[in-house]
Amino acid sequence: MTSDVIKVGLLGLGNMGRNHLRVLSLLGGFDLVFVCDDDATVAEKTGKSLGIPGVVDPAPYLADVDAVVIATPTVTHADYIRLCAAHVKNIFVEKPLAATLEEACDIQSFARENNLNIQVGFIERFNPAVQSLTAVLARAEQVISLDFTRTNKVSARITDVDVITDLMIHDIDLALYINGPALSVAAHGFSGSGMTDFASALITHDNGRFSRILASRITDKKIRHISGTCTNMYVDCNLLSKEIEINRQSHTTMNDNEPYAISSVQETVAVYPQEALLSELQAFWDSCTHRGKVGRPGVDAGVAAMEVCHQIRTAVETN
Repeated sequence: MTSDVIKVGLLGLGNMGRNHLRVLSLLGGFDLVFVCDDDATVAEKTGKSLGIPGVVDPAPYLADVDAVVIATPTVTHADYIRLCAAHVKNIFVEKPLAATLEEACDIQSFARENNLNIQVGFIERFNPAVQSLTAVLARAEQVISLDFTRTNKVSARITDVDVITDLMIHDIDLALYINGPALSVAAHGFSGSGMTDFASALITHDNGRFSRILASRITDKKIRHISGTCTNMYVDCNLLSKEIEINRQSHTTMNDNEPYAISSVQETVAVYPQEALLSELQAFWDSCTHRGKVGRPGVDAGVAAMEVCHQIRTAVETN
């Protein structure tokens, strides 16, 4: 690519699409060429406010861009990827990669055959608290287990996917990213709305580590939390407040009056503020101009997360 300015089209102007629109408008490395939405009024109004086309059908405009951001409903992801690939090699698609595991595997093969540069929107990888946490765990003596908790109330805008694909998939990706490939998966759950609204899973990883993941959209309590048990410390990470605390045993002493005295130390890790979506789209820009950004979740990560989602869903339905 000869220019560092990436001409981009945005597909989808729902809640997440509007967030992408805001950040794309801020980043000097992107030149927004058109916006697209199924709602013609929303598309036209948004385009007019930006001085660019606001359309329902993106096809006539794809030849004019270097990249696209797909923030449409999950069930449309695979079709839009195939449509855009005829003209565009750089594709950002919000999580999940596709609506089903079969579709995701088809897109994986399609991407390889067509040399596509696909980034999947696993935004939590770019959460500054997660980035600090991975640095802490990298210095741990031995990581034994990670516990992930993610809860939220039911959203009126999420009607096409269960809690596993809606919420849990973020922590599934983080578990695979931090602890490595899954060896086995066990799970149970609860369905209160025709779809699974509560799920709890235990992943055993190839390297012997464990990941325990809980996701719920039954109550109004919003939690985004990771805790790590290591042989030399316990780590608490709040993804919402961006706070990390480390509890470790520093030393054991023995004397006549107190034969066994264990001294513990609590540390707070500084997490520098940074908007995750901004970092995520900067990584996408980097891949469009240079390729090969380390840690950037591509199509393989999208499929790996979908495979675990499928195993969890199967276990929940069986139980």
